[in-house]
Amino acid sequence: MHNINNIMKQAKKMQEKIGKLQQELENKTIEAQAGGGMVRVIVNGKFEIVSLKIEKEVVNPEDIEMLQDLIVAAVNEGIRKSQEMASSEMSKITGGLGIPGMGM
Repeated sequence: MHNINNIMKQAKKMQEKIGKLQQELENKTIEAQAGGGMVRVIVNGKFEIVSLKIEKEVVNPEDIEMLQDLIVAAVNEGIRKSQEMASSEMSKITGGLGIPGMGM
């Protein structure tokens, strides 16, 4: 019975650390870009776009599709990098264990 209590205490500590990490990830950001920096996106650790910058040189009314493709590429890269950052931070707490329901 003593062993189960220890496991429960450890699980509670890990849960508290994970909760704290999730709050910290809100403030951590990464930058991704496409088109040689013509489109830049900043994404936080909760996979939310914080900022999107588009250089005016890439805005061509005759080629909206290219701009759309650059935005999609930058956003997807930003989300991918944000997921990697969150996974890396989470594995520091969980020791690499995949914990169901953590969304990372």
